[in-house]
Amino acid sequence: MIKYPNLPMMIGPYSNVLDKVDLKNKFIRNWLDMLCFLLSGLPADGTIAAEVAFMFAEWYRPGVQLDYPKGGSDGIINALVRGIEKHGGEVRLKAHVSEIMVAGGSAYGVRLKSGERIRAKRMVVSNAAMKSTLRLVPQDSLPSGWAEEQEETPECPSFMHLHLGFDATGLREAMGGKELDCHYMVVNDWDRGVDAEQNLVLISIPSVLDPSMAPDGTHALHAYTPATEPYDLWKGLDRSSEEYEKLKEERSQVLWRAVERVIPDIRQRVDVSLVGTPLTHERFLRRHRGTYGPAIEAGKQIFPGPKTPIKNLLLCGDSVFPGIGMPAVAASGMVAAHSMGLETLGKQQELLDDLRI
Repeated sequence: MIKYPNLPMMIGPYSNVLDKVDLKNKFIRNWLDMLCFLLSGLPADGTIAAEVAFMFAEWYRPGVQLDYPKGGSDGIINALVRGIEKHGGEVRLKAHVSEIMVAGGSAYGVRLKSGERIRAKRMVVSNAAMKSTLRLVPQDSLPSGWAEEQEETPECPSFMHLHLGFDATGLREAMGGKELDCHYMVVNDWDRGVDAEQNLVLISIPSVLDPSMAPDGTHALHAYTPATEPYDLWKGLDRSSEEYEKLKEERSQVLWRAVERVIPDIRQRVDVSLVGTPLTHERFLRRHRGTYGPAIEAGKQIFPGPKTPIKNLLLCGDSVFPGIGMPAVAASGMVAAHSMGLETLGKQQELLDDLRI
């Protein structure tokens, strides 16, 4: 008797779940495709069901809302820092890691760019992308073929970003009497698919919920195309060149047009306008080719677990199970911590029972 009969479905594509419940409504299928794409960079037929289940379990709890963290992204970061420090941890800023130190096949600490060495008491856990982590370990510490296999993992495309600061005077009248919301999603053509190039635009205006995010009488807005911008259009361009500026102007128009569907006179209201490209992503986030993350399709490939061929080196983040997106990455951190603390099958099974999986 199988104690967890739905477990195989959890590691397959979410589309299998939709097929099992015989969901045929085209709009709902498209909508769920979009939610999957926003989570993982892949539609429902490529997104692992476990990731969607984790997200839906959080999203549909009583009283939960899809809003915005107070204080913006800093609010999330500060909460994480408080949690780490509360339990005796320390967060080091401007501490660029240049090497994961390995001896005798075991990781024992990190060397910073400054030359400082920090020894691990128990484990080294890397939340950097797999391909970034590979460049931090001595190449002779990895089994032949393993690193090459990881390098061959396909990647999602990159992003276009539009950051605006704009005057909010008379905004309701300009919007035909409508109130401004925090979140908007613009799909230009459902039939093209949510993963089609420049077809989907996400808009967030956090100052609607948290006025401290912008000066009095103004709003801060972020619009972006989620993982549909090809890196090769930008590859090799000089960021100070006229060609780069021209391409930024051209490729950002889809974002402007999406915002204009919400605020028709947005171009006349703007005080600050910043455009980000795949090269911006690559530079500031140290992401290979500015990617959103690995394009590992559920049912065809499997995200690796937290363990590596190097003893005492664990991974978390979007390169390992359960995948891309904040909910999945949070779960990967739990899995990594779990791997250090629950080392027997019995304890693993007790946790599964507690989680009712």
